[in-house]
Amino acid sequence: MKIQFLFPLLLACLVSAQQNSEATSVHQSIQSETDKVFNKLVEIRRDLHENPELAGHEVRTQKVLEKYLINLGLEVQKDLYGRSLIGILKGGKKGKKIAWRADMDALPGNNADKVSFKSKNKGIWHGCGHDVHMAIGLGIAEVLSKYKKELKGTVYFIFQPEEETFVGAKKMIDNGLFSKISPDEIYGLHVTALPVGQIMTKPEEVFAYQKRVKIELKNTLSDKEVKELSKKISASLSRNENNSKPWEIQYITDPKIGLMNPNTIFKNYRIIDENFLSGSDDKSFSMKAYIYETNADKLKEIIPQIKQVLETNGYKDQLLSVSYIQENPTVFNDKNLTNLATETLEKIYGKMVMVKDYGQVPYFNDDFAFFQQKKQGVYFLLGGSNFKKGIIAMNHTPDFEVDEESIRNGVKSFSSLIYERLK
Repeated sequence: MKIQFLFPLLLACLVSAQQNSEATSVHQSIQSETDKVFNKLVEIRRDLHENPELAGHEVRTQKVLEKYLINLGLEVQKDLYGRSLIGILKGGKKGKKIAWRADMDALPGNNADKVSFKSKNKGIWHGCGHDVHMAIGLGIAEVLSKYKKELKGTVYFIFQPEEETFVGAKKMIDNGLFSKISPDEIYGLHVTALPVGQIMTKPEEVFAYQKRVKIELKNTLSDKEVKELSKKISASLSRNENNSKPWEIQYITDPKIGLMNPNTIFKNYRIIDENFLSGSDDKSFSMKAYIYETNADKLKEIIPQIKQVLETNGYKDQLLSVSYIQENPTVFNDKNLTNLATETLEKIYGKMVMVKDYGQVPYFNDDFAFFQQKKQGVYFLLGGSNFKKGIIAMNHTPDFEVDEESIRNGVKSFSSLIYERLK
């Protein structure tokens, strides 16, 4: 009886050990394949950096991506919306469908790039890292294409235009993206100021909810009145914990108060611009400001509270309306899928590769949120800073720079994740 009991147990252990050994071997191979294509990806990233294009004008960028994907043997679709592009990698076996998204557009602005491969297009530069995102997307496509025969399912590589204007994702969906392809899961990333080698994510909201409010009054206010009223509204509605300053975005990587600390200052807050923009037309005078709120349940309180401040300060008879003129959704990670993705990456590359996020980033957002409204998905923050080298990947800042080792980390990590999720 003991032998009869022990034999199946021993067999199960041997099978499990063999499977673990095979998985380890595959991911070692993925790392090796990533190393082989790394220099090529750096070259293409630098080419894209030198030739940035604004939202809606990603003509050359699309051609570069298309050529690369076709050379890999992928099917390419580019007739959906604008300069969008979809590369399709069909595995040799049946299985689930997974999408990877990378954004394409650059930013307006003349910034003193520190790198030697500066923008050749005056007034345009990749100051948000989308050139890095595209290089990573191409790298994942190339690495996974090496395993085409054994892949169980299909991988869609969505190269999305017009992210900076918060238009591209929604337009792709409205033009039938998910009737052409139907992924079970969707993933994406954004390079950020975390140290290179780290990946951060969290379930549910990654960023604060961003709203833009407009106050309309009958009569024009002086600059002094606008300033005083703006301060009163901000003081009344702003919220933070323990006298913290969550608007000081430079501290998101601080080990004591940054996103990775349970006591982070970037949670449970509401930020309102103190300086409202004002102006008038023939009918009314208006004041506009952005609001950042971490708690979805508190969003409905904001407009009534602004009205209350206006009435308390003697503007009841002048008030015409208070309304939102911009209400972008925020990136919202599927809880179960986020936990599975985190566990998968930690199992393959060790606990240190993943950093837990305890907060919500203000000011930034991503229209990847529109994809997540239709398909369960996870959005990652990828470390791009190298503090020893003086490289700080703080997006949309004049000194924005990226350690290109983040490309290697992104390609190997997310090639492995997609490989495992297909299984």
